[in-house]
This record gives sequence, structure tokens and C-alpha cells, in this order.
Amino acid sequence: MRILRIICDVDPKAGGPIEGLRLSSQALAEMGHETTIVSLDDPQAPYLAGYPYPVHACGPGLGQYGYTRALGDWIAANGSRFDAAVIHGLWNHASVGGWQGVRRARLPYVVFTHGMMDPWFKQSAPAKHLAKQAFWLAFQGRVLRDAETVLFTSEEERRLARGVFWGYRYRERVVAYGAAGPSADAEAEKDAFRALLPAVSGRRFLLFLSRIHPKKGCDLLFEAFAAVAGRYPDVDLVMAGPDQVGLQAVLAARAEAAGLTSRIHWPGMLSGAVKWGAFRSAEAFVLPSHQENFGIVVAEAMACATPVLTTDKVNIWREVEASGGGIVRPDTAAGVTELLGTWLGLPAEKRAGMRDAARLCFEQNFQADAAARDLADALQLAARRSAA
Repeated sequence: MRILRIICDVDPKAGGPIEGLRLSSQALAEMGHETTIVSLDDPQAPYLAGYPYPVHACGPGLGQYGYTRALGDWIAANGSRFDAAVIHGLWNHASVGGWQGVRRARLPYVVFTHGMMDPWFKQSAPAKHLAKQAFWLAFQGRVLRDAETVLFTSEEERRLARGVFWGYRYRERVVAYGAAGPSADAEAEKDAFRALLPAVSGRRFLLFLSRIHPKKGCDLLFEAFAAVAGRYPDVDLVMAGPDQVGLQAVLAARAEAAGLTSRIHWPGMLSGAVKWGAFRSAEAFVLPSHQENFGIVVAEAMACATPVLTTDKVNIWREVEASGGGIVRPDTAAGVTELLGTWLGLPAEKRAGMRDAARLCFEQNFQADAAARDLADALQLAARRSAA
């Protein structure tokens, strides 16, 4: 199949959807399918250089929404080159402009919501939700209504999305979603991480690796670590990821006031061998998010046999907990403090056993090739329905 992927941007700093797109495109290529991407990126964006798949950058658009007529015009002009399309995400012009373009091109498509219909957003910003509901009735709901299928990456995500917005019905499907694993050279990856952050070499540490953002529960993690740090003076915390809202400076100042500056490390965004080395070297991976439709970093940690400490707002928490390769608690200060305390209080042999369980969980649930097969099946079905 010739597949068109429509997304706001392909900047790696944007997080899981971009990584998921890249990995599934790689697996689809191995199955004989071709991927082309159209986005709202600025054509001069440095991260486009060397991107492994063709990217037609139609931006930048206007404002945060990213409006530009160029996106829909490009899709309408080129849609006949493709068998089916995937629209990634909601609430931006890649979604609505992509829908307008595929309708003009008569190109069948599916939609990944990427967790953007989670009720957490309604609860945390009710006024913004009202604006979204109006936008849903005018535009966004039609994108889902006209899709061959709306794809969710877990049963939990599908369940939570129901009833959040009203006005349009759509066809649902849960598909597998996955992550890549590390290379076979574990020592080289660990060496790469130690070279970047020698301060934690030889020390126990917990790893957070995601965006430094309130939605990720970074403030809860800081409070929890401050609460247990005195009892476990040999344990550090590595907070890795891009800081998009200035939260790092706030938490670093709090760490200094608490006397924890030397034990909390901020290496920035990690990728490649350094990222895998961080996962492999960590005693456990911590993701205390308030909302995650999947949490690709959870799967990546488990691929490295690293136990996961997470909350029941990460939609794959049931798989993590059932596997025995992780611990799950509520996304509250008390819950995350208990999460760290429970892990650090385990006997060493129990912690070691959880590493094997984590790897097995990845192999059984989160392999990237399974995700590609499910997506290919959904797209082939969409193409058949359109041709009928």
C-alpha cells in the first residue's frame, strides 16, 4: 500500500505520536508498504534533514492552531498517489485541514486520537473544554464521523473517550501500539549514557524520561523524591526530557532549597544510544503522568528490562501491573510517594525479578511489528470499503 500520514509536525520533541509514526512506518516498510508524510512543519526546520521518510512540510501555519490552506491543497492535488491516509491527532489544522484535503481527494482515511479525548482534559480545564465542544460540533467531530475507523491504542483509551464530546458518532477500533527495542550492545549504550552524565556512574538512580511538563506529573515526582530521599541517600533522580513550559527552572529552585541539587540531574532530551543506555542503567523508570493514552516510553523501558513505576492514568497500566514488571498507584502526591517508597523498600531479589517480568511484558504486548500489522489491516479495510 501507499500510505499518507498527516500530522502537525515531526519534531522528535513532540513526544510519543512522532516516535510511534516513525516506528510503525519502519515496520510497514518491512512489510512492503510505502509511507509519505505531510505536515505543518516549516520547510526550514532542522529536524527534517535526514528524516527517514519523505516529508512535505506545508507550514508554518497561523498561530498555535496552524491554519494554512497549503495543507489541504497539497493533499487534494496528490491524494490520487495514495491508497489510504492516517490523520494523527486532534485540535489542530493537520486534523481538520487534513480531513478537508482527503475529502477533496476522495482518499479513505483513519484517525488516531492519541489520547486527545481523555476526560482528564475536561476536568483540568473545563472552560477550554467548552471551546473544544463548540469546535467539535463545527469541525473536529466531522473528522471522526467521516473516518473509516477511529483508532485507539488501548481498550482503556477507547472507554475513556466515550461521552466526552457529543454531536457525532464514529466507528471505533482498538489497535496494537508498540515501541522499538534497544540494540544488542548493552554495554556500548550504557557507556554512551555514562559519558553524557558521569555524575550518576556507579550510583543507583530512578529515571524520568519524557517532556518536563505538568501533565507528566513532574511536580509530584519531585515531591515524592524529596519525601523519600533522606531514607535512601544512595539513590539519585534523573529528569530527562525537553522543558517546554519553564517547569525545570521552578523544580530546580525547589531542589536547591531542599538540598537535593546534587542528586537531581537534568540531562535534557535523550535519543539514540544515550537514551537506551539511560533506560538500561536505571534501577527503575518513573512516569507519574495525569494522562497518557499509551506511554511509549513505558514500553521502551520494559524493552530494556527496566521495571516501571507509573500511575493509573497511563492507559496501559493494567498490562504493566498484571505483568509483575511494574508498580501502579494513583496520580496524587501521596500515590507517587507510595510508588517510590514501595519500590525502594523491596528486597534486591524482588527488584531483580521484576526486570525479567518487564521484558516479558514488552515481548507479549508492545512489539512494534504487531502495531504495524494492525494499522495495515485497518488501512486495507478502509481502502476496500471506499472502493466498494
